[in-house]
Amino acid sequence: MMTEYIPYLISLFVGVGLAAATGFRVFLPIFLISLGSYLGWFPLAASFSWMSGISVVIGTGIAMICEIAAYYLPFIDNVLDSITVPLATVAGTILVAGQFTEINSFVQWALALIAGGGTAATISAAMAGTRALSSSTTAGIANPIVSTVETLFSTIMSFISIFLPILAIVLVAILLLMTYKFSKKIWNKLQTKPKQPSSY
Repeated sequence: MMTEYIPYLISLFVGVGLAAATGFRVFLPIFLISLGSYLGWFPLAASFSWMSGISVVIGTGIAMICEIAAYYLPFIDNVLDSITVPLATVAGTILVAGQFTEINSFVQWALALIAGGGTAATISAAMAGTRALSSSTTAGIANPIVSTVETLFSTIMSFISIFLPILAIVLVAILLLMTYKFSKKIWNKLQTKPKQPSSY
């Protein structure tokens, strides 16, 4: 019966939504999942029970605050973008894998890496490009606005993923489509950029 797969689909939707949220802010979704698991709001796979510990809740909470604050610092925000793509990939993978309490390990990690890591990396890379564009066109003046929008999106996506997973997967699809169109537009601009005349 197809109905027996519905819980797995919901778990996948939750995980992918949270992975998308890490594309905006790495530690915010992890903190919310860790806190929610610690408070007993939802279960995690047995191998991810460590995320329910109070030390993890405190640690990810501090990391979340530091990450959000750092994105408001000139130059530091651009430096962070160079390391958040791989971090978001790892975080997205873990968050998807942690949603499956009863599933084959190979399937669990394959789904986590492709759906979770891929989604997080794509969105994180797009946001890094957005900030780079903002830095070059506004001398970084608009960067705090970009950072605020990112934090807001990460928070909203995290809560929607937890409480409205079907809506979350729809939003992720829209985000990925927008990311593709944005990346294509930037690529076309780079391709049509006039070359500097040679000095020789």
